[in-house]
Amino acid sequence: MKYYVYIIVFLSILTHFLFWGYPKQVVFDEVHFGYFATEYMSGEYFFDIHPPLGKMMISAIGSIGNINPEATFTKINDSFGDNGYMWLRFLPNLAGLLLPIVIFFLCLRLGFSKMAAFFAGLFIILENSLLVQSRFILLDSFLLLFGFSGLLFYLLSRKQLNLRRKIFLLLPAVIFLTFAFSVKWTGLAFLGIVGIIEFIDFLKNYKKWQIRDYFYRFIFFVFVPFLIYFSIFLIHFSLLKESGKGDAFMSPSFQKTLINSSYETNRDIKPSNTWSKFIELNKKMFTYNQTLTASHPYSSKYYSWPFLYRPIYYWNNSSGDTNNEARIYFIGNPLIYWLSFGAIIFLFFTILIRKLGYQGNKKMYLFLFGCFILNFLPYIFIPRVMFLYHYLPSLIFSILALVFIIDKTTVVKNKIRIFIFLTVIFVASFIIMSPLTYGFPLKEHNPYQAKWWPQIWR
Repeated sequence: MKYYVYIIVFLSILTHFLFWGYPKQVVFDEVHFGYFATEYMSGEYFFDIHPPLGKMMISAIGSIGNINPEATFTKINDSFGDNGYMWLRFLPNLAGLLLPIVIFFLCLRLGFSKMAAFFAGLFIILENSLLVQSRFILLDSFLLLFGFSGLLFYLLSRKQLNLRRKIFLLLPAVIFLTFAFSVKWTGLAFLGIVGIIEFIDFLKNYKKWQIRDYFYRFIFFVFVPFLIYFSIFLIHFSLLKESGKGDAFMSPSFQKTLINSSYETNRDIKPSNTWSKFIELNKKMFTYNQTLTASHPYSSKYYSWPFLYRPIYYWNNSSGDTNNEARIYFIGNPLIYWLSFGAIIFLFFTILIRKLGYQGNKKMYLFLFGCFILNFLPYIFIPRVMFLYHYLPSLIFSILALVFIIDKTTVVKNKIRIFIFLTVIFVASFIIMSPLTYGFPLKEHNPYQAKWWPQIWR
């Protein structure tokens, strides 16, 4: 098994740190998250619709690297004056690097064979959109690493009969799960998976449950997550003491707590306490998440994501030479997207007809399909503009579904040959799409740009 891990680690390091730091310019939402990270260093208050953890982590590593708090993130394609920005890109890239390893061990815990777990980790490495999202100052690689790590530790804890060992594994599970939705609220889906499993346990065993069973679940799944989440905001407030560009989003009472704000010396206004600031900020985040109506030329609807219909334009080299232009897109490995979504469709119809090897793997069919749905369907009810990267948690579960079907269903023969065949075509597809992942110069008439996705060049 160790050789599987070595290969995954080597390939993940290679793909993530290949041309690391390129381009030396602001890419897509680095405009926002790079700016937020430097504001922690200057102490000036800002407002964002996402919780603070991911931005604080990026800022912390930036402080170690002595990043200039005045570093500019004014607009996409702005050039960085020095190499300090690479510190800000380090942690998201590291999180993306570690994700295939977590997926490997998660697959083992789910009962996949070692060979299948290896190919699951390998397919994660070969997925272009996961790679590009981790190479810049963006948050999604944190969400994915924390969410799947939390799920791994939770499932490991369920195997333990010894209470002390169970708690030893459950504590990091809860920490990682809380970290996931402390980066973005969409990370709540991972805690939702755990909640559904616990609710099913309750329905089956509630007559046997004692007071301690309710108590420890309350402590681990309610009290500890809230305590961690609240503590993250305490750190957030302690770092942002100065008046800043985010003042206007907050009430006068909130602004009175900020140094040099327009309300600091106003005696008629009572300053908010920490609890009131926590409640107000979360309400504001929720409101702006729900009412954000701004359009975006590269936004997309949830039902288009599995088909990779609308990639996101992240960066170009602005050379003016359209015949040899370098661009970076958030665009996935098309064969992985399409075949893995086909696996989800297969799971759905197999669950309905209960054939094709379903009976022996009933729980796993339901688990993988349910995890996909729980991360996918909530976007039906979100009115704000959305993007292809919101699909990433569901994409990973669909990849697990594809690997599981090959590994465990009775209809699949010659499993190793199928895995090798898929690896070959996924590698080919990865290489074909890699210029748009790494930003290699390409001619505009390149066939897999101009024909496969003509909207890329609009």
